[in-house]
Parts: sequence; structure tokens; C-alpha cells
Amino acid sequence: MTKKTFIRPLGGRKGAGIRKLSRMLCAVIAAAVLTGCRSPRVIFTREFGEDEVFRIEDETCTLAETAVYLADMQNQYENVYGDGIWDVALEGVTLEENVKEMVLAKIAQIKTMCLLAREKEVSLTDEEKDRADQAAETYFLSLTEEEAKLLGTDRETLGRMYREYALADKVYQYMIRDVNPEISDDEARTITVQHIFLRTYTTDGTGARVAYTEELKQHVYDRACQIREMALAGDQSFLDLASRYSEDTNVTCSFGKGEREAAFEEAAFQLETDEISPVVETESGYHIIKCISTFDREQTDANKLVILEERRREAFGQEYDAFAETLNRSLNQELWQQVTLPDGNLTRNPDFFGIYEEFFP
Repeated sequence: MTKKTFIRPLGGRKGAGIRKLSRMLCAVIAAAVLTGCRSPRVIFTREFGEDEVFRIEDETCTLAETAVYLADMQNQYENVYGDGIWDVALEGVTLEENVKEMVLAKIAQIKTMCLLAREKEVSLTDEEKDRADQAAETYFLSLTEEEAKLLGTDRETLGRMYREYALADKVYQYMIRDVNPEISDDEARTITVQHIFLRTYTTDGTGARVAYTEELKQHVYDRACQIREMALAGDQSFLDLASRYSEDTNVTCSFGKGEREAAFEEAAFQLETDEISPVVETESGYHIIKCISTFDREQTDANKLVILEERRREAFGQEYDAFAETLNRSLNQELWQQVTLPDGNLTRNPDFFGIYEEFFP
């Protein structure tokens, strides 16, 4: 196997920086219990141990911990997008730098939640500790001897990492246990509509939007009114008209409140089943909306769960943020600047979070 290192001088291979991609994959890589709240702001100091990356109060992060998280995240990216993802550049921001910052924030968040667990007197049971150690053993046995050396990790380090992650999960569940707001059917209501869309913009050579002139917009509006009249006449089905005239291939959509542009959503939620809206203007163009269903019990119940989790994260985030602001934290800037991704995948692609979910379903 090609020799790989996590520490090398700056100026070596760098990858692509795509913020939207980073945000999306961060959700795939990390468990939802650790998202939605700020990580502690880290300040700089020189008083560190040889392999100590950062410190929050008496909680420390070692080089081996960052290596495991970086390798896990790199494999997630490359499994989806291939090795070439690191060769793309965007406005001078590298994906590798973005990945490093996400890893730093994620570990800082876990360490902070462990401190929070201590304050709340939340701890793991012996059975939970055993499961964390079993997860660590599973991860460690998935590595070759060379890979374990590359990561600088061992069973003890991995066991501590899994116990900390399990504790972070547990304190989150503890703190949201009484957050059970009543969510009405109307608040969570999901409707299904079909729509015909005529846009009022074009794009230039860079992909940026260029709005139509007022004269051209009026022409589009008149055309939308004609199509609406055809829909109201009923000689042709709404779907047939959409397939012929709509500039949006997604004709049918289901959504709840707060999920679509305000003008579109307001018009759609006022419709009865089979009713057709007036021509609706949004920033993108003109829409003709037909309501297919004003209420979907299954989707509404599912949406209630989504809203509930959002409320719980908000309640947790407020307390977490207040606690994080009180903590002393410092970053070993010199060491952190030298940390990098490995030069290629680990051969067996160990999945830190996937293994965690096997033992903590």
C-alpha cells in the first residue's frame, strides 16, 4: 500500500472548496444529535503537549482523534464523488480546508457536550461503555497494521472516542426529554399540488440570472393567463398542459408551510382540492397552481416529527450555546496547520459513525 501521512508541510496537495457540498456531506457524516448548535470558539496558545491539537477546559483532542475523523470524512467524500473531488478548485478555497474546519468543529462540539454531561451528572452505564468498547474493537480490527500506524490510533484511543460520542448522544437525549410541544395538524399540514411554471429570466455565460425586460415579462404574463384559461376550460388535463408549457420538469410537489417561496405557498394553501389558482408571480416567474390534495395524513404526521426534532434542537442549542460561551478553549495552531488528509483512501474504508450506529441503534 502507498505510504500515507497525516502530517506534512503546507503547500502540498490541496483539494476543492465547495461550501454547499461540505454542508450536505457534513449531515451524512455526523449524527443529527450533534448538529444545529455552535461549537466553542477556539483561541490560540502555545502551551500544548506534543500531539495535543486543542483543549477545552480539561478536555483535550489528540492528533490520533483528528486522524480518524479526517479519514472517515475523506472516505465519505470519495465514495460519493470519487478521488477527483480533491482536484477541483473554487475561488481559492479548498475542500480540504473546509473538511479540516468541519472536523475541528465537530470534535470541539463532542468535547463540549462531554463537559455538559458532567455538569448535568449524565454518564454512561457499564453496558453502554461495553458497547462503545465493542465498537472500538470492530473499528480497530477493520484496520491493517499499517493503517493503524498511519492513523496513530489504538484500541484505547478508539474506545475513548466512541465513549465520548455515546455520552454526547446521551446528554442530548437527556436535555430534550421534556421538550414535547403540541403540534397541530394545521401547522404540520402537507399539501400536494401541480403547477405550470413560466420563467421571467434568462442566464448569462457565467450562469447568473438576467431578468427579462418589463415588456417581455408582460408577454410571459399574458401567456400564463391564456394557459390558465385553458386549464379552467377543462378541455385538456392540467398535466397535459404542464407537459406542453411548463418550464419546470417537476410538475407535482408536496410541501408544508415554510418550505416554498412565500407567494407560491400562500396561494397554494388557499386552494381547495381541484381548484386552480390565479397566475402567481414569484422571483423566478409565473405559476399556475392546481391543488391535488389539501391534506395528507401520512405526510402531515411525518412532518410533525420533523417539526418536533427542530424544536428540540432549538431548545438544546440555546442551552448548549450559553454553556459553550463560558468555557476556556485553545488551539495548537502550529500543529493544526500541519494536519492534512491522507494521500488516498484507507484500503478497507472504516466507517466510524456507521460502526457507532451498529452498536447504538
